[in-house]
Amino acid sequence: MTATSESETKLNARSTRLRVAVTQAEPGWLDLEASVKKTCSLIADAAAEGAQVLAFPECWITGYPGWIWIRPVDVNMTIDYIKNSLRVDSPEIDRICQAAAQHGLVVVLGFSERLGDSLYISQVVIDGKQQGRILSHRRKIKPTHMERTIFGDASGETLSGVVDSSIGRVGALACWEHTQPLLKYYMYSQREQIHVAAWPPLHPQQGRELWSMTKDGARTLSRTYAIEAQAFVLHAATLITEKGVTTLNTAGSLFLGTPGGGTSAIFGPDGVQLTEDLDECTEGILYADIDFDDILKAKSFLDLCGHYSRPDLLWLGVDPSVKGHVRS
Repeated sequence: MTATSESETKLNARSTRLRVAVTQAEPGWLDLEASVKKTCSLIADAAAEGAQVLAFPECWITGYPGWIWIRPVDVNMTIDYIKNSLRVDSPEIDRICQAAAQHGLVVVLGFSERLGDSLYISQVVIDGKQQGRILSHRRKIKPTHMERTIFGDASGETLSGVVDSSIGRVGALACWEHTQPLLKYYMYSQREQIHVAAWPPLHPQQGRELWSMTKDGARTLSRTYAIEAQAFVLHAATLITEKGVTTLNTAGSLFLGTPGGGTSAIFGPDGVQLTEDLDECTEGILYADIDFDDILKAKSFLDLCGHYSRPDLLWLGVDPSVKGHVRS
């Protein structure tokens, strides 16, 4: 039996029904301890409502650095941000893994990762039913525009986005990675069942910014991903309050300059929205009871990496190796 068929056998043996959840909340801006504490609290809350997987937004820890869009260079703010970013090998992430294990959830966490003194936009998949083990650790393939002032590029680890968890095939991408056709196709080829689309706070269009950077633009990208992947998509977005605007000193900016920005939602594998919206300023957790058989229904019409493809004409080349700074 091949590795692929073994994986498919495991998945077919699982229940096709489960409850999924996505957060819409405000992080502890520039406060690692507050962010970790709130993360563990939200995990407990979701578990109490019967959720089996919980999704967090982009840079949930320690909040998206919104000042970069109005002040590309703010050394003092960046120093605080580095100090409060999350290391993968740390007591703080151990606490989150323990919370996932205690409550038996699969947790998909977005965070600003500190490695040495450099930062990366990162995501991990933590399986609470496997003793809180980290199944996947990936970084954003390319920081977007002003994000490059403080975040570094990923290497081959960006491709480790899909894993076989205790509740199914789970994957994750961050923000405008959902515009990357080659990266998305690679994800699709691994047959995700649940995809986490992680986003910062995003507001309705105000007239001057790109529509693709607004609430509706981001949701369109997540919804398109659901249709193309034939997967359930957990669209996770943070929100910002007046306190957050003051902390980041972003008042007047088109991006994170006013309270709100919560856009979280859950989409089915045909793109249908399965949740009712919360107000953009309201914190909460959104839930949906899903059935993996709906994926088969969608794929019977459209399977981009199966019957609805032409690999004899078009194919994708991938190099998953991590390029180290020192190689021998």
